[in-house]
Amino acid sequence: MPKSADPERNKIEAAVVRLLTQKKKTLALAESCTGGFIASQITNVPGASGIFPGGIVAYSNSVKGKFLGVRKTSLKNFGAVSENVAREMAEGARKKFGADFALAVTGIAGPTGGTKSKPVGTVFIALAGAVETVVEHRVNRFAREKFKEITAQQALELLLRQCNDL
Repeated sequence: MPKSADPERNKIEAAVVRLLTQKKKTLALAESCTGGFIASQITNVPGASGIFPGGIVAYSNSVKGKFLGVRKTSLKNFGAVSENVAREMAEGARKKFGADFALAVTGIAGPTGGTKSKPVGTVFIALAGAVETVVEHRVNRFAREKFKEITAQQALELLLRQCNDL
């Protein structure tokens, strides 16, 4: 099949696997609000096992603490859906899996659970690398499944932007 006709070539997850493979880098995941959606997308790409050692779906605060090293004080002071917690999740996943990069997502998928300061659709996406951790704040006001899809795409786009700068 010609390269341009290959549907996998146009998918963001295929681009991520291809780029990390070329750069000989690995990616770990820490997912909360996406519930493993990003891991599913990555592992749908042939060759993903070469760049993806694993991930953690940390839906509860206790799992965020126990497996990712998120501090109780961060959860208490900022809440599970915060820049601080997203940062700690990404850094914890990177360390836990010994990966070059780690993506973390934490947010409110809805339809309930939002507040005035953190409405439904609020999400924090963190990317930890060797030099720094970058966190983006988004508000994705979509139905639950679309929220997960859009959030996953935004996380993978963040990774691609950062990796292209290497």
